[in-house]
Amino acid sequence: MTERAPRRSRLRRSALSAAAAVTLAAAFLAPAASAAPAANPAPAAPAVAAAPDIPVANVKAHLAQLQSIATANGGNRAHGRTGYKASIDYVKSKLDAAGYTTTLKTFSYNGSTGYNLIADWPGGDTSHVIMAGAHLDSVTGGPGINDNGSGSAGVLETALAVSRAGLQPAKHIRFGWWGAEEYGMIGSQNYVNGLGATERSKIETYLNFDMIGSPNPGYFTYRYDSALDALFRNYFAGLGISTEQDFEGDGRSDHAPFQNAGIRVGGLFSGADYTKTSAQAAKWGGTAGQPFDRCYHSSCDTTANINDTALDRMSDAIAHAVWNLAAGSTTPPTGTVFENTADVQIPDYGSAVTSDLAVTGRTGNAPAALQVGVDIKHTYRGDLVIDLVAPNGTSFRLKSSSSDSGANVQTTYTVNASAVPANGTWKLKVQDVGPQDTGYIDSWKLTF
Repeated sequence: MTERAPRRSRLRRSALSAAAAVTLAAAFLAPAASAAPAANPAPAAPAVAAAPDIPVANVKAHLAQLQSIATANGGNRAHGRTGYKASIDYVKSKLDAAGYTTTLKTFSYNGSTGYNLIADWPGGDTSHVIMAGAHLDSVTGGPGINDNGSGSAGVLETALAVSRAGLQPAKHIRFGWWGAEEYGMIGSQNYVNGLGATERSKIETYLNFDMIGSPNPGYFTYRYDSALDALFRNYFAGLGISTEQDFEGDGRSDHAPFQNAGIRVGGLFSGADYTKTSAQAAKWGGTAGQPFDRCYHSSCDTTANINDTALDRMSDAIAHAVWNLAAGSTTPPTGTVFENTADVQIPDYGSAVTSDLAVTGRTGNAPAALQVGVDIKHTYRGDLVIDLVAPNGTSFRLKSSSSDSGANVQTTYTVNASAVPANGTWKLKVQDVGPQDTGYIDSWKLTF
């Protein structure tokens, strides 16, 4: 993980359920919200076969190889150094033997040639790409076995499990290993910049795994997409593990270029150099008052700097996510409904509140006649100003304030949203601009 900027607010990540078979409508396409999202289910999708267990011994064998490479090449696997090229050659050889179509992409940074490795599994609808990745480089000061051999090895072994299973997913599966992350996501940014608009729009989801075996581990999920957060959160709940959302990674790892390009992102993280609290130690074990990874960006980030249990659980979670996301239907029917039924109180004559709704599984932009169903209970609806906010921040005014003294807003608005992306988190924004009346958002929905 890239060196952090000045200290900022931070939490950690969540996870998902190890149910043997999960329907995509329930585990992925079901919209989520800030509070407790509820879905008006789309037509039932076929049951998704459970992902295989990822043998932690296999993941550790990859880490042992990366350690040997670092030891033989000046103690690191950093960008521009021989250890990095040897690392990416190792990963590529494994994928080539497993039947992947691999592409080694070069870029230049700081006077040195950098390398990204892209691996595509044959089959699946290439207009619906599920991508998982990790940075493979270390800092110059150490071998980088947790940061980020762990994520790289977990992603590699998941890719090899896809091959062993002969998986035939509905969606196309792609994996990526990035160079020069430690200099500021240089490799992943180069990859995203090199995608044309059409190719970029085909990447439905990018999952990032940066540090998943920290020796004093936490269990954190990326906070950016509520449906992906729920996927991981529910998996770990099935193991009896509660999770937290991660803010420490904001802009510090390879999800950032994808997110900035409008691609939805998720991921897992076991903690870096911040200190584990007493509350976190109580629920996760380990030592309070100590960093999650005391060897972060140091020479002691070796194979001895790995928590096997965390590495095992996180690697299994990677596979679970890839299996579920790639197995879903690629053609959501017209009329698919995404709904949030969680109540949100509207303060009297106060600040605006929002209710979130995650839309997933769509391609391209939203419809020119997007249907926005609103059910707001309020004693004086004339006080209410209502906006729909698209995933890219575009705002559509649904209702302005007026002298209408009637109660409640229970109606459907039609919005031309054809200029904004369909996938992502939509928000219903409501503000009470007059005194003496109260209410709440009861539910709302989008029909695509």
